[in-house]
Amino acid sequence: MTYLLVLLALLGCMALLDARWKLFFWARPWAAAAVMAAGMAYFLAWDVRAIAEGIFLHRDSPLMTGIMLAPQLPLEEAFFLAFLCYQTMILFTGALALLRRRSAPARTTAPARTTAPAGTEDSA
Repeated sequence: MTYLLVLLALLGCMALLDARWKLFFWARPWAAAAVMAAGMAYFLAWDVRAIAEGIFLHRDSPLMTGIMLAPQLPLEEAFFLAFLCYQTMILFTGALALLRRRSAPARTTAPARTTAPAGTEDSA
């Protein structure tokens, strides 16, 4: 159960970053949902293939819930994959935003005043 709670906390942190800078779900929710679904489907298929090949094996742990989505596929794996996809997209969209910000022309401030304000000139 501890591992699932940690993953949920991490997902929450990613959501806070996303909300603050409007990077992924807060920028384009439908597109973000589609990307997350595609990423999750890809990595779940990868896991199922690796389980079938005997590459991935689940071992019991007191840190996990014990709930299995399929043989050798624990519930926590789905949340880990969600975190992996979300983190990747936050990093990617954040990097794009940073690059856009750095390549944008610098803002100019008002030009410095070169003459004295009216009524303060020396009259000789």
